Amino acid sequence: MEVINTSGRRKTSVARIYMTPGQGIITINGKDIKTYFPSEVLQTIVNQPFQTLESIGKYDVKANIKGGGVSGQAEALRLAISKALVVENAETKSVLRKEGFITRDPRMVERKKFGKRKARRSFQFSKR
Repeated sequence: MEVINTSGRRKTSVARIYMTPGQGIITINGKDIKTYFPSEVLQTIVNQPFQTLESIGKYDVKANIKGGGVSGQAEALRLAISKALVVENAETKSVLRKEGFITRDPRMVERKKFGKRKARRSFQFSKR
């Protein structure tokens, strides 16, 4: 039984996973996927790589996720799972790349600048 170890990132979230052949049990930070991501949409995001390759229920995933919000964490986990599937079988890379699951989303929050209220938003202008 081979354990595949990969990581995925999105915004400020980092997901580290350990994937083994199994019954399709996904455990995140010691909790089941249904309790960690109660939203159906986020569960779908996590399962997308498996759905694309029609391999739902073939692998067990144990994940440690840190940082960010729920959608960032779900997408980080999706990237990690996609990477693990490519390590397991290199021929799946082109299929997953076409769906956009291999690419790390580079968009990050822009930093706040001094003299501004946010990154680009100015303070309210007062004529008098």
